[in-house]
Amino acid sequence: MARPLDTDKRRDLARRAVRVLQHEGLEIPMSRLADALEVKRPTLLYHFPTRSHIIEQALEDMLVDQAQAVLATVAEHSHPIDRLYAQIRAIHEFHDGNEARALFLGQAIAACSQDRMLAIIDIGNRVFAAHREANAERVREGIAQGLVRPCDVDALMATIRAVTDGLVVQRVMTGLDLEPVHTFFWEHVLAPLKLSKPATGETTS
Repeated sequence: MARPLDTDKRRDLARRAVRVLQHEGLEIPMSRLADALEVKRPTLLYHFPTRSHIIEQALEDMLVDQAQAVLATVAEHSHPIDRLYAQIRAIHEFHDGNEARALFLGQAIAACSQDRMLAIIDIGNRVFAAHREANAERVREGIAQGLVRPCDVDALMATIRAVTDGLVVQRVMTGLDLEPVHTFFWEHVLAPLKLSKPATGETTS
């Protein structure tokens, strides 16, 4: 079933508003923001009472889109370690060329009131918490089945998250080529954890 029109309009307004905020800054008056979006100020305020609500909607949309794209790629693999590697690469591919948007949203969150900041952070946790828990459980099952070398699963999950997020930032700040880093991480961190080859026809990239 198609989304209600108002929901589509709200998402479109949030996407366009974030582009304006990136260019003009977070302090732009809502009246000027409405003019830039070619809507009336009351219409903008109806959908987004504050700039924080704009950031919240834009972040949620980005995370949901990211989750859909990444999960589709990860689902092509069965071995838990291959799935982790596919996830890292898929997230970086999703953000390739759009890292500035992700960084801006992160900075904008920090500028929100504490209550709104906590609400926005909770969105990110809700979108990915179940996925992270499922990843960890697959690795634990892989260890029990002899498919994965015994390791500190929680530390591995934290490392995956740090590498994933950190490389997005580095690519924005320095233009880092991620391919050699991906290869290094695979060869020296993830591949040594595999105790069996992928199923026939499955790749590790």
